[in-house]
Amino acid sequence: MAADHSPSEGRWIVVEESANPSSDYFVLPFLQAQGHQTERRRFADIPTSDQLRGAHVLFVRYIPSAWRRLIAANRDKVAGLHFFMDDDLFSWPAFARMPLRYQWKLLRLSWRHQSWLRAMGAKLLVSTPYLQQRYSEWQPQLLAPQVPAALLPLMARAENVSSESAPITVFYHGSASHGADLKWLRPVIEKVLAADERMVFEVIGNAAVNRLFRGLPRVHVLHPMKWPAYQALIRRPGRSIGLAPLLDSPFNRARAHTKFLDITMAGAVGIYAAGPVYGEVVRHRENGLLLPMDQNAWVDGILQLAADESRRGEMLSEARACL
Repeated sequence: MAADHSPSEGRWIVVEESANPSSDYFVLPFLQAQGHQTERRRFADIPTSDQLRGAHVLFVRYIPSAWRRLIAANRDKVAGLHFFMDDDLFSWPAFARMPLRYQWKLLRLSWRHQSWLRAMGAKLLVSTPYLQQRYSEWQPQLLAPQVPAALLPLMARAENVSSESAPITVFYHGSASHGADLKWLRPVIEKVLAADERMVFEVIGNAAVNRLFRGLPRVHVLHPMKWPAYQALIRRPGRSIGLAPLLDSPFNRARAHTKFLDITMAGAVGIYAAGPVYGEVVRHRENGLLLPMDQNAWVDGILQLAADESRRGEMLSEARACL
């Protein structure tokens, strides 16, 4: 989508399942920077035909059936139709190994709508150069992730606990699509917890994740939560080191570096998988660690950061300057 709409014609309806990081990190900062008026609507919050007139409609990741029928019946009233994705939602091989429930959701709400979007003349917005190149025939608009302006003043609340005897919380906050990364991380965490009794590991996950880390000391498994609850969670102080492993897979190649934003907003220093996803934002040993996917290297990196509080403070300051 060429960003050539003037503010006077920029009334946009953002259609989203619920409040979510895709809208907050990508879509809303982009639209606000263009000076567009934005209206957020959930799946069940369907407008009238008159309310669609002259508006641009932007679907964030998913297209519910009721909205699809509405747009099809009123396409002549809509100024523009747009679809944003921050994962490779149009590639079945990319998510074929995901949990079945997640696969079904992507097939039903994203993948099957490709032909319809083309027929409706929709424009594509994407989160990474990888997706921009992969779907170049759509001539997609690339959006860069940004921390919402309203959240920037709140970051100072998420400071590290400063005490030699205080627990050092290492965390990994992945979703259901990160199952393979979590399994890779398990032996890393086991070695870290055995090496330093101050270390505590926090992870978000379901019963399967709880079983994966069962038997390890000082592991806190948090139940999956909605985006607003997660934003409140990472504003609480006490986290020191955030982890962002990324195995080489078709789905992971399309990731954006939003974990860098999450970890920094949590007041922590990150360890990130070396490669194109994080390589453009992370400067090794300046605003985070950029490590190959070697488990021993990650064990060493975590323990070195845990042992050097002053270095963590310096790196966190550099990371915040990037937001």
